[in-house]
Amino acid sequence: MTMTPIQPEKKMPLPPAGGVTHPVVTVVCLCVAEVAGMMGVFAFPALLPHFMQIWDLSGNQAGWINGIYFIGYTGAVPVLTSLTDRMDARRIYLAGCVIGIISNLGFAFFAGGFWTALIFRALCGISLAGTFIPGLKALMDRLAPAAQPRSIAFYTACFGLGMSASFFVTGKLFYAWGWETAFAAAAAGSGLALVLAAAVLTPLAPPASSATSNRHILDFRPVWQNRNARAYILAYMCHTWEMFAARAWLVAFMAFNLSLHPGSEGRLIPTTVMAVAGIAGMLASIGGAELAVRFPRKTMVILIMGVSGLISMTIGFCAGLNPTWIVGLCIVYTIFFQGDSAAIHAGVITSARPDLRGATMALQSLGGFGAAALGTIAAGWVLDLSGGGHSVFSWGLTFASMGVASVIGVILVTRIADR
Repeated sequence: MTMTPIQPEKKMPLPPAGGVTHPVVTVVCLCVAEVAGMMGVFAFPALLPHFMQIWDLSGNQAGWINGIYFIGYTGAVPVLTSLTDRMDARRIYLAGCVIGIISNLGFAFFAGGFWTALIFRALCGISLAGTFIPGLKALMDRLAPAAQPRSIAFYTACFGLGMSASFFVTGKLFYAWGWETAFAAAAAGSGLALVLAAAVLTPLAPPASSATSNRHILDFRPVWQNRNARAYILAYMCHTWEMFAARAWLVAFMAFNLSLHPGSEGRLIPTTVMAVAGIAGMLASIGGAELAVRFPRKTMVILIMGVSGLISMTIGFCAGLNPTWIVGLCIVYTIFFQGDSAAIHAGVITSARPDLRGATMALQSLGGFGAAALGTIAAGWVLDLSGGGHSVFSWGLTFASMGVASVIGVILVTRIADR
């Protein structure tokens, strides 16, 4: 059997030295832009109990509005991220920021129920498809190989910080000025991301023509044939199924818990708890990446994902506990369901062929956020079937359904060889 030789990495020519932003400045500004651009990502889940009331949404409808965000992302990401193998990722990132401005302003001024919410949340998902992974690719294209692992850890960990900021800022603005203002602020965040990225990402020339240029942009067969990359992509799918489903429903879960303990509502604000939990999760993601450098990545992913699965199997059945205990459990749960994120990302990127890095990241996002969409929808479906979230048993089954993904992830990872 004749093997096709792996193509050497095609270096993108850099602009003159005087126009190159310092690497530390580039990483910091891209991380800030990532957080700012994510203000609208969890704006709807943060206010889920409110929207279910004012728009009379069922659990299934709420699940679809949560899930359509990731469906929009999943539909756009294979094209947008694969294009970064053929053109400067900066251009795609800036276009994603513009879509973010439009989608969040549209939700703020025109959303009035289930169908309009679906449209603008889908557009918002497309915006994330144009910024999150293309932003990481733009960063990798501008950094020396030695600086890439730690930069990947910080950038991907800031995704958790962005989720926290989305919960926290949305909650604060909602209680002060209403949900419309919260979504308008999310549009402003996308505007800030646009300005920062345009300032620090010096334009690069397109990559030289290679064998990759002759491959159809949606042909992921060469990526799938890479055993290690495939394994980490599958692990990422299990990770995102659980993480995004949990993120989408934890606020509503805490609201149910507070309803069982009258008088606690003023002392504990679920959106603030999720913001704190997200920061803890971000630090856990960075810590998990550092541990994966010092110990076998496969082992660390199995341990972190396994503990996360165990927590998800039990946390819903604890819904009747004192709210203080529930807050602690939610924070610990966030630490574990987010703790393997950067390690998995690094595994995908370092396993990818250099000339197929964009396509590999595209397949990762396609699978990961497709799983995220299904996870949030499935959780809403389980919630409805088990009683609509009006009992501890209902919430127990809902979170247990999320934990199944972690269990599958652990089984998959144990069957692969780590690098």
